[in-house]
Amino acid sequence: MSQTLMYPPEIMALSPIIPVIAIDDAARAIDLAHALIAGGIKVLEITLRTPDALKAISLLTENVPEAVVGAGTVLNVNDLHRVVDAGASFAISPGSTEMLLLEALKLNFPLLPGVATGSEIMHGLELGYTHFKLFPAMSAGGITALKSFSGPFQSARFCPTGGISEDNFLDFLKLDNVLCIGGSWIAPGDLTNAGKFDEITRLTASAIELYKNANA
Repeated sequence: MSQTLMYPPEIMALSPIIPVIAIDDAARAIDLAHALIAGGIKVLEITLRTPDALKAISLLTENVPEAVVGAGTVLNVNDLHRVVDAGASFAISPGSTEMLLLEALKLNFPLLPGVATGSEIMHGLELGYTHFKLFPAMSAGGITALKSFSGPFQSARFCPTGGISEDNFLDFLKLDNVLCIGGSWIAPGDLTNAGKFDEITRLTASAIELYKNANA
């Protein structure tokens, strides 16, 4: 069962924070999703870093219709097909390859491709992509890089991920070419594995409140 597809501009506008989730036990996925939704976030990136990732995506798609569930760490065409079959609404990759970008276009499936350089952004723009994941954000130059990209790539919009935390996410979200950020601090694996979903809701609500206050 597949969710209604939403494309990167729509997805990135739904929440200032996309939680980057590595889930070890798919049985905890539904409780985790409800905890994040209770805190104010309904866009979820389940990374393909664990054996249970695809199962978690399927469970969430079938049981938590209010969540917009995507797959992260999509590395190749095979990964892309697997997440489509699992019911994901979108895919996020840590980098960009010609085959992956073209296959997503062929499938008309929403992909947020990872970039770290101007050349990668230019390649994506040539193919029709305008929304990108800057990864790894801090190592790739962070705020300084994003400010530099804003001049030559005026149509490009970004979701920086990698090294983003509660301490710096608001600085990234102040940039005009940043629509959202990806972060793992609001849904860390240790809290999920321990079943501390109330704490995840608290972390999520705290981050959303910080964002609202900064933009009041």
